[in-house]
Amino acid sequence: MREVMEIAFCGTDNSSAYDISGGFLRNVCFLDALNLVPHVFLLFITFPILFIGWGTQSSKVQIHHNTWLHFPGHNLRWILTFTLLFVHVCEIGEGIVSDTHLKSRHLHLFLPAIMGFVAATTSIVYYHNIETSNFPKLLLALFLYWVMAFVTKTIKLVRYCQDEVPLAQLRFCITGIMVVLYGLLMAVEINVIRVRRYVFFTNPQKVKPPEDLQDLGVRFLQPFVNLVSKATYWWMNTLIISAHKKPIDLKAIGKLPIAMRALTNYVSLKDAYEEQKKKVADEPNHIPSIWLAMYRAFGRPILLSSMFRYLADLLGFAGPLCISGIVDSLNNSDDNTSKPYNDLTKPYLTSHDFLKTAYVLAILLFLALILQRTFLQASYYVAIETGINLRGALLAMIYNKMLRLSTSNLSMGEMTLGQINNLVAIETNQLMWFLFLCPNLWAMPVQIIMGVILLYHLLGKSALVGAAVIVLLAPIQYFIATKLAEAQKSTLDYSTERLKKTNEILKGIKLLKLYAWEHIFCRSVEDTRMKELTSLKTFALYTSLSIFMNAAIPIAAVLATFVTHTYSEEHPPSPAQAFASLSLFHILVTPLFLLSTVVRFAVKAVISVQKLNEFLISDEIGDDSWRNGDSALTYESCKKHTGLHPKAINRRHPIRHHLDSCEQTLRIPSRHIDIDDFAIKVTNGYFSWGSGLATLSNINIRIPTGQMTMIVGQVGCGKSSLLLAILGEMQTLDGKVHWSRLPEREVATGGYFSANETDSSFEASRRSRYTVAYAAQKPWLLNATVEENITFGSPFNKQRYKAVTDACSLQPDIDLLPFGDQTEIGERGINLSGGQRQRICVARALYQNTNLVFLDDPFSALDIHLSDHLMQEGILKFLKDDKRTLVLVTHKLQYLPHADWIIAMKDGSVLREGTLKDIQNNDVELYEHWKTLMNRQDQELEKDMEADQTTLERKTLRRAMYPRESKAQLEDEDEEEEEEEDEDDTMSTAMRLRTKMPWKTCWRYLTSGGFFLLSLMIISKLLKHSVIVAIDYWLAQWTSKNQNQTQNQTFCSKEGSIEESKNCYVAIFTALSAAGIVLCLVTSLTVEWMGLMAAKNLHHNLLNKIILGPIRFFDTTPLGLILNRFSADTNIIDQHIPPTLESLTRSTLLCLSAIGMISYATPYFLLALVPLGIAFYFIQKYFRVASKDLQELDDSTQLPLLCHFSETAEGLTTIRAFRHEARFKQRMLELTDTNNIAYLFLSAANRWLEVRTDYLGAFIVLTAAVASITHGPTSGIMGLGLLYALTITNYLNWVVRNLADLEVQMGAVKKVNSFLNMESENYEGTMDVSQVPKDWPQEGEIKIDNLCVRYENNLKPVLKHVKAYIKPGQKVGICGRTGSGKSSLSLAFFRMVDIFDGKIVIDGIDISKLPLHMLRSRLSIILQDPILFSGSIRFNLDPECKCTDDTLWEALEIAQLKNMVKSLPGGLDAVVTEGGENFSVGQRQLFCLARAFVRKSSILIMDEATASIDMATENILQKVVMTAFADRTVVIIAHRVHTILTADLVIVMKRGNILEYDTPEHLLAQEDGIFASFVRADM
Repeated sequence: MREVMEIAFCGTDNSSAYDISGGFLRNVCFLDALNLVPHVFLLFITFPILFIGWGTQSSKVQIHHNTWLHFPGHNLRWILTFTLLFVHVCEIGEGIVSDTHLKSRHLHLFLPAIMGFVAATTSIVYYHNIETSNFPKLLLALFLYWVMAFVTKTIKLVRYCQDEVPLAQLRFCITGIMVVLYGLLMAVEINVIRVRRYVFFTNPQKVKPPEDLQDLGVRFLQPFVNLVSKATYWWMNTLIISAHKKPIDLKAIGKLPIAMRALTNYVSLKDAYEEQKKKVADEPNHIPSIWLAMYRAFGRPILLSSMFRYLADLLGFAGPLCISGIVDSLNNSDDNTSKPYNDLTKPYLTSHDFLKTAYVLAILLFLALILQRTFLQASYYVAIETGINLRGALLAMIYNKMLRLSTSNLSMGEMTLGQINNLVAIETNQLMWFLFLCPNLWAMPVQIIMGVILLYHLLGKSALVGAAVIVLLAPIQYFIATKLAEAQKSTLDYSTERLKKTNEILKGIKLLKLYAWEHIFCRSVEDTRMKELTSLKTFALYTSLSIFMNAAIPIAAVLATFVTHTYSEEHPPSPAQAFASLSLFHILVTPLFLLSTVVRFAVKAVISVQKLNEFLISDEIGDDSWRNGDSALTYESCKKHTGLHPKAINRRHPIRHHLDSCEQTLRIPSRHIDIDDFAIKVTNGYFSWGSGLATLSNINIRIPTGQMTMIVGQVGCGKSSLLLAILGEMQTLDGKVHWSRLPEREVATGGYFSANETDSSFEASRRSRYTVAYAAQKPWLLNATVEENITFGSPFNKQRYKAVTDACSLQPDIDLLPFGDQTEIGERGINLSGGQRQRICVARALYQNTNLVFLDDPFSALDIHLSDHLMQEGILKFLKDDKRTLVLVTHKLQYLPHADWIIAMKDGSVLREGTLKDIQNNDVELYEHWKTLMNRQDQELEKDMEADQTTLERKTLRRAMYPRESKAQLEDEDEEEEEEEDEDDTMSTAMRLRTKMPWKTCWRYLTSGGFFLLSLMIISKLLKHSVIVAIDYWLAQWTSKNQNQTQNQTFCSKEGSIEESKNCYVAIFTALSAAGIVLCLVTSLTVEWMGLMAAKNLHHNLLNKIILGPIRFFDTTPLGLILNRFSADTNIIDQHIPPTLESLTRSTLLCLSAIGMISYATPYFLLALVPLGIAFYFIQKYFRVASKDLQELDDSTQLPLLCHFSETAEGLTTIRAFRHEARFKQRMLELTDTNNIAYLFLSAANRWLEVRTDYLGAFIVLTAAVASITHGPTSGIMGLGLLYALTITNYLNWVVRNLADLEVQMGAVKKVNSFLNMESENYEGTMDVSQVPKDWPQEGEIKIDNLCVRYENNLKPVLKHVKAYIKPGQKVGICGRTGSGKSSLSLAFFRMVDIFDGKIVIDGIDISKLPLHMLRSRLSIILQDPILFSGSIRFNLDPECKCTDDTLWEALEIAQLKNMVKSLPGGLDAVVTEGGENFSVGQRQLFCLARAFVRKSSILIMDEATASIDMATENILQKVVMTAFADRTVVIIAHRVHTILTADLVIVMKRGNILEYDTPEHLLAQEDGIFASFVRADM
């Protein structure tokens, strides 16, 4: 019986507990019971509703997120409820602690509080469910609950006041706070009733969810979910878990919410910026401040983020204080046993007593950690979201400005494309990062000051010594940070240079192999790479120093502090002081380390803003009013001209239009031209390119409507400028451009707008009316499909599209492309030749439905057939049928007779204007001049007839697109990679592959750095962490020795006097610290060094492997893919993997040592570790997969954005002529939003991870604290355990983040490795080098015996049993259709292809036995495409530097280049730009000839060398071959048969067999022979 009574509600040790003589309200126990009522009431009402509600909901369709509707006061309610829960926890704690001081259990002290806690939790769950189902009537239950709770608590408070309970008592405070909270919650509830009117009002208010949530495309829910989900990113769970089933794609992340779209932010930033502009408008030399504009637009969220940051920092100091409290209370627990209270029914606690309890402190520490981490992540998130918004706004600002930039700015180089690209790629990102780190700028100083104050409070003066060490070392950190930035810049310069060289090698790889020059070029790349590695070494050195400083500063500070303290104070610090201060030092180091980074970013941001300002205030083109045909003027002249009401023209007009078209040939220019006869009229125009000097002067021209106007003149006389001036791209110094008010379309249909018609229709029709279809001289393509490039935003019309492509003869080219007209072309797509690009641009201009078409020299890159076809079909037929006004700039005078109107220009002014007849009558001289030019052009025509450039272009395209036969499979590595990416596999295996770390690749990477460094790294890392643990352990022993001398005997405490033992402790402590500092340096250096060695070896192997690869590999692998290995992947291996690896090992080892330490201090902790470990495993597993996907999305969406900017900058004139600015802006906004949403999701995923790992860390701290309080070891060791538990929270998420990063970065190593498994060419020969004569081949006799050749052993042979014999010195021509194997034969001489049967014998030696290098260096070849390398002319002719200058000059003379080279600055050392762009194609081909001559080899092979050059150059080549190479054997592979009519022997091939083999005379005699038919076709 007695046992049961023990736990009565009011306790059993007091008879007066049930005494109600003084009225119910006098009895405390009754009041506590009364407090239970509201809680129980709430639970009874809500539980049924919740369960019934949930049951019905689950049966329905899952509610879509558009039902998330927040009731008013939503956030306030959540905050109040959480505060209420916290107060309930305090109340429970207070009750339990008071209860421990009493003889028997008093349930009334804590049971109501527990029920209150449950009720409060229920209330918020209940509220959330009501809110999502939008059913506010049910809120009444909550309202009643708040009222009842408020009343009961108030009664209790009043009772305490009557009893005169002092304020210091905790219970009184708690009750008071609760009354306030219940009151506020009641107010919130009343407010909901007031706003939503769901009860007591007749008409409840209807509310719609926000626009974003009605749009199913919005998946980013952070702004719309409730507070808890916001704080913990709970809504991300579905996305992150779904990443396991299928990769996250753009569809999964949806659209940006409206508030975060670039457009929204652009508008707010622009308004703020315009406001700044207005302010400084009066002061001439002030520029508007972007900083202020940014603050106006984005200041509030930054302040919010800073507020969160301050809260988090202040809560961060709870950790050290709680540790010292817990350790103290355990120390004192032995001394004071609990004293019984006098009045047993009222055991009141003061807050001071309450906080002395260790368990209370442990719970408080846990809550503080959770809150601190939540605030910290919230601060990060808000800052990042604001940064992303700012970037979107800035990009839109830059883009809008770019569309208005004056062309002179771009061409005169005030604003280069590079600068614009930098603004987009670098400066906006700098500002974004600055915003991310911005709250740190003002939070850190506060944090540092607070930390120092607390340290001083704990340790006194000696703390200042430690703080001083930290502060004094901070500038060094800053210095290292600046050095790092410098080293990175120089590295970048070298790597750009190295990439340029690598690119050249890859482009000319065929030539290098044929001439056996690979090693020379390889060496030059290696030299640049060595320079790059040297600057990488400085980079690595500074990185490791920075890491070292970070690890060493706290050790040094702690050492300084404790040594000072020991000698200045009487006794060493207590464990509580020691560990609290240790933990404070750890807190202090972070802001100091970050401060240097933040300061660096702030400096960069200031520079970025300056650059932005320069850009935003640079010149713009004039206003667009000119294009709307200055309307007032038109009405006036209209009336003047007819003297009638404008409407009258309407009827007459069609007839007059008719007459005009009959008269048009007879018209005399001096006649007064009627208002609607011209489309454009320029009067008295002076235009300049922004320099103030007129480029075009005294321009008076008219462009007749619906006719073809030609502008002719010499190169550089201002023809293109005239077009641009009309388009408004030039600065108008004087004069006017009138655009006719009457568009041709409306005229034709008689639709004339009278003056009294509303102007709105005029506005509506204007857009299509004044757009000009413009094809610039330099073709400009979009990164889009061919079809999109031609339609250019107009609706697709099949018939029209076909007509246009036929007119521009694009169909054959389109047929060659892999996906027809759906193939991507442009920068990132397939490279087309100049002519193909130009034809697409002309097609675009023709396709557009505009009245005006401007073509700027459309024939320049076209050969004669295409020009004629384009002129006939496209211009004369297509445009004339459409009655469009055409302005054509051209050099081809043979088209002049087609022109309706001619404008002849000279030196920037108009020479003549009129029809051809006028000019013939008025300016005989000019006409004659034209005639002679026309004749000359006609002769060129005759010559040109055979040189069909187009077929050649198509051939190159075909070669680029379809390397011979099928594409060979790449190595097995790649196939493995493919499988991983393919989803066709059974889902499960694909998923397994997605989640596993690439350990094999990691191992490969680590071993490529060398085993010595690897083992050194591992050993030093382990040593360093053991030493750091030892330092802390020693400190624990030292501080607890004076607490309880008896328990632990350390090595020092056995010493005699206290003084000696003190010295001993200090000595060992110092020694350990010194060792720790040295080891920090060693580890940070070895990691970086190992990374460097790995990078060096990987690049070296990759380069050598690729350079020695078979030519087939280069035919089947896109160049961009190979280049990527050298650029992006090498960069990752060089600069990103080492720091990631360092950070990963460091955080992992720190976490492991911490777990070890806690387990040593309290073994019970290991039990809790199991569930925590499992949770951690799943979090990291899910996060890694999602993070990888989101990172890829972020990368892949960034590229199109940057490309869109650069291509807009290049095509500004075209876009403005077409009036497509709006469409391009729209596209830019879409691309920006897509990139921003990917980045937002990536950062939200990072927050998701960090919140989860931080909460795990908090649980670790809680379990460690509780375990150590229950089974307490010595206080020193326990402090140590808690200290380590606190550090874990910081490092857990780094482990996962670094793992995820490393996984992505290891992809680079994997890709490089996949190339390293490639087959090389077999360079070794079976013959001994000494057996080959020095001057072999002397004669040049070639025997081809039964030769069979294939490109790869799994492909069909391309040459089958070829037999031939070539005498020394013979000139042999080989001809045949495309694909007959003639080029393969030429490659067989160099063993570029696999000879699997038969042999080629040259001067008695079988070439398959020779070493490759020797064979190739003894023959010479001239390739079809002339290839030059950047460098000097001397380098291009003789890279091995074997020849004298005389030999080189002789070669140049033979190639007829001597005079030209002499005239260049530097002669033989004159510069050749990349790809030889500074010479014409013909000249380049002649250089190749000279190069072959320098070789002095007795066998020369010419592979269709004359295919891509003009007649003149070809004649030179023919002559040289006959004279200079008279005594050498020449094999000519002919593209055009007439080039080999003079040969000694002709071989005709078909499908890899020789069909005819004889002298040309004999073959021509055979009428039905193939050769004869070739020659006939070619004539």
